Amino acid sequence: MFKHILVPTDGSPLSQEAVTRAVSFAREAGARITFFCAVQPAPKMYYGAGAIFDTHTFATFREKMLGTANDILDAAGKIAEKAGVECGTVALVSEEPYEAIIEAASKNGCDLIFMASHGRRGISGLLLGSETQKVLTHSTIPVLVHRSGYRELPVDKNRD
Repeated sequence: MFKHILVPTDGSPLSQEAVTRAVSFAREAGARITFFCAVQPAPKMYYGAGAIFDTHTFATFREKMLGTANDILDAAGKIAEKAGVECGTVALVSEEPYEAIIEAASKNGCDLIFMASHGRRGISGLLLGSETQKVLTHSTIPVLVHRSGYRELPVDKNRD
């Protein structure tokens, strides 16, 4: 059914678990994967009159962020390679990670986005926002959400 899966990752433990699950899913489906990492641009800085800063600061920041993204993507690629799943990698600089995820999926011809979710609810979910939620509400490409630590509700053994 799915032939090309985009798997966003940020290197966090939650994201790493989703990478492992996505590789397993892709292997069973006979699909290939594109691992994706959104890179934040240099933070905006506001200076007063006479502020002095190194003109190379922004280039250095971007270079380090892209290096970190490539390390994260290489680690994900090794997991796929070990499982025999064909994969590629993409990193994009974006202020809005959810937009970059959708753009990467579209540009790479992916037919599924497989991503992790913390599963925050209520006020914390509302206040913190969720890149997963934003992808779900803005993407026209199907999204499969992997929730880590899912626990079944306790069963009442006294109930018939």
